[in-house]
Amino acid sequence: MDHLIAITKALADENRVRALGALREQSLCVCQIVELLELAPSTVSKHLAILRQAGLVTSRKEGRWIYFALPESEHASDVTPTLTWLFAQLDASPQYAADRKRLQAILKQDPVDLCQRQNRS
Repeated sequence: MDHLIAITKALADENRVRALGALREQSLCVCQIVELLELAPSTVSKHLAILRQAGLVTSRKEGRWIYFALPESEHASDVTPTLTWLFAQLDASPQYAADRKRLQAILKQDPVDLCQRQNRS
């Protein structure tokens, strides 16, 4: 029951749902998610921690950078139906379409420059 509650709480926030949508096709650095959501890095980190605790995302550290991704299929059996349902709902969302377009532009930017610019703000 605890895991079910953690998943439903994680999905109860628009920004967390948007972050999951962004991770649908690729892993992303925190700074890329910050840029997409236009929130403070600390706020995005909190959202990502909630998603990780619910098992909806995984993270890996590469040097100074932390990358987030959806769980690999062999580790996601309990959240796969939830993510499948979520993405079907997102496909009809104008916000998701706008996020995908914005993410394409963000992915063309160097993550190092993106992070440095965010740290100066």
